Amino acid sequence: MLSEQQRQEIAEDIFRCFEEKTQRGLLTKAYPDIETEDAYRIQEKVVASHLANGRSIKGYKIGLTSKPMQEMAGTTEPDFAAILDDMFIDESAETPRADWQMPLVEIELAFVMKERLAGPGLNVADVIRATDFVLPAIEVVDFRVAMEPGMDVRDTIADLAAVGGVVLGGNPMRLEDIDVRNVAGTLSINGEVREQGVADAVLGNPLTAVVWLANKLSAFDVAFEPGDVILSGSFLRALPVNAGDRVVAEFDNGFGRVGIDFT
Repeated sequence: MLSEQQRQEIAEDIFRCFEEKTQRGLLTKAYPDIETEDAYRIQEKVVASHLANGRSIKGYKIGLTSKPMQEMAGTTEPDFAAILDDMFIDESAETPRADWQMPLVEIELAFVMKERLAGPGLNVADVIRATDFVLPAIEVVDFRVAMEPGMDVRDTIADLAAVGGVVLGGNPMRLEDIDVRNVAGTLSINGEVREQGVADAVLGNPLTAVVWLANKLSAFDVAFEPGDVILSGSFLRALPVNAGDRVVAEFDNGFGRVGIDFT
């Protein structure tokens, strides 16, 4: 475990990286004794710095929802982080590639809450009742703690689970009208389909991921609030993007498409 002073110093450094659009080295290399608990407490401090700087929390992301990704990151469960208000990007907007460090794009289903939802002890039925609607989404993953050999989940958790940006589609679907497990999607870059998959790759059911997070957050005295956007986890491999790339995610079951341009 790290000392409280070490946690604070790391959090201040990661927040500086956010502000200056820079990166730092692996925490696990600089602090071999860092534990998962340390990483989440560092994350809390980074979020607190954002809030003190005028930002607000508008939801949460779930990452590492597939077993292969968990094994690669050295964990047996997903990770999570808050999503801040300035991380949301308008659909079909242009974003300068220079504003990002190492951007990757993923496609996900986003659950928008209509009721407060607090764990522990929640199940899928509780999440269904508390969800207003579901939207298609692109997540832009980015790294303030630079990727390099040896990186694991402790590095990414402290770095807000590598959340960078979120693009929400504009076609809401009600859970009673679809089977979210069977939603298929493709990820195209510059008109070429690069990845395709089905939402049941997310823990067998994206709803399972949302249940997991709602229960996990209860240990931090945090609940989902009305209007919160919950990114349930990618069901495709994340792809890198470069300046000039046009990214389009297409979903079936009536969700339509979502796009973003990197200039």
